Amino acid sequence: MLIQEKMQQTSFSSSEQQVVDYLLTHTEGLHEQTIKEIANQVYTHPSTLIRIAKKMGYTGWKELKEAYIEEITYLTSHFSSIDANFPFDQSDGVMSIASKIGTLQKMTIDDTLSLLHHDDLQKAKQYLLRAETIKVFGGNANTLISQDFALKMSRLGKSASVSTTFGEGLYETYNLPENSCAILISYTGENRYMLEILAVLKERKIPVIALTSIGTNQLAEKSDCVLRMTTRERLYSKIGSFTINNSICYLLDVLYSCVFGEHYRKNFDHVFKVSQKVDNRSSTSEIIREKNPQDVLHELDSWIPN
Repeated sequence: MLIQEKMQQTSFSSSEQQVVDYLLTHTEGLHEQTIKEIANQVYTHPSTLIRIAKKMGYTGWKELKEAYIEEITYLTSHFSSIDANFPFDQSDGVMSIASKIGTLQKMTIDDTLSLLHHDDLQKAKQYLLRAETIKVFGGNANTLISQDFALKMSRLGKSASVSTTFGEGLYETYNLPENSCAILISYTGENRYMLEILAVLKERKIPVIALTSIGTNQLAEKSDCVLRMTTRERLYSKIGSFTINNSICYLLDVLYSCVFGEHYRKNFDHVFKVSQKVDNRSSTSEIIREKNPQDVLHELDSWIPN
């Protein structure tokens, strides 16, 4: 749930409601206003704002203000020129559709990147590095997207897999080795099945990385680490889950790349040597044809710092 939504659904006194109405309608320049200045605008005492913050679940006004401004900044960025639910219309030709979907995907990456924070990403990376087994849980299309991530991690020598059989997730959760890490993917963060899996993982003290939407939800509140996906689409009144799928794919690619980068040369040598033995593809195209293996390694050595 977004802070704006929670403000509209929380019960406030008449004086508190005046402040809330002001916050909802005067978002521009809010970051420059002090608590006293806002209180003066609605003829109330600054303590009213502190009471509002605590009713909203924050420790004080400063924490609520920072979170609210971050939410406003996100919601007013990146998607000003295109609707994530209806990125094209019936009058668009094929090239117009192609252009708009391309624009949508670029916006989605920028949007998701803006939600990433160093400490959260670093924590997720450490969980994955320490884990002997990585298990991904998601629903519907999320499982298909996650399979590419599991495949890439497996090629690094990591035991990674995706729960693909509905109803088996709880069994798989109970059977995970102690030194495991789980990735749970849910747009709403309120999927009952995901929350049941989360409860077992917490009981077994297995670290959980959540990929979910912005705002408060049960998955985000109870997971050990949260990475936010782009949050622009409605649940089903849309043409397709373009931004959600692209955002999940991007976040999983980032996680894989962070793990790969921890032991860059070692991981590349492993993937490269195995691929030489098992990948028998060839091409007449100069662009995609493989170089001599020694030339590849020499090129790599030339730009990897000692």
